[in-house]
Amino acid sequence: MGADRSRASERGNTILELALILTPMLALLLSIVEVSLPIFKKSTFTTAVREGCRYGITYQTTYNGTNYASQTAAIKAVVQANAMGFLAGQAGLDQIQVKYYDSNTFADVTNGGRGIANRDGNILEVTIAGYTHNWIAPVRWLWGSTAFQVSNSPLAITASSADRLEALPPDPNGVSRPTP
Repeated sequence: MGADRSRASERGNTILELALILTPMLALLLSIVEVSLPIFKKSTFTTAVREGCRYGITYQTTYNGTNYASQTAAIKAVVQANAMGFLAGQAGLDQIQVKYYDSNTFADVTNGGRGIANRDGNILEVTIAGYTHNWIAPVRWLWGSTAFQVSNSPLAITASSADRLEALPPDPNGVSRPTP
């Protein structure tokens, strides 16, 4: 009989020990997720704008079987497809900006029209701006006299990439460069 009581009290100790270990371990795990998610998003957006630039310097307007009315619209589609769903829908497209700069003066010629914005030698810039990451829960960590706080205010995440538009090779079919 005495052995049965001893085992029953050991079971209670095991549950208590599990609770004492599991609580800080889960807090640490969730903190790691909370801090790493914006880093993951920044990395994803950087890759997406780089892919948009790489696509943009090819002067194409067709992506994944869809024909777009302009080069800019096609570049935005490439960036949106590579953003892993974080820039979905029209709201996501509105956060993607495509600009063209004159290579001599570095003046913005985005609205310069066909053949001016995307002419040979100009600089293409693809940017994601206006995206905010909302924290899961506000947390404050203290380590000695150093404090680190994740507040309720959202974190702005931006990414940008640029490349030079090279000369367009002569087309035997007489097709000219697309509308920027």
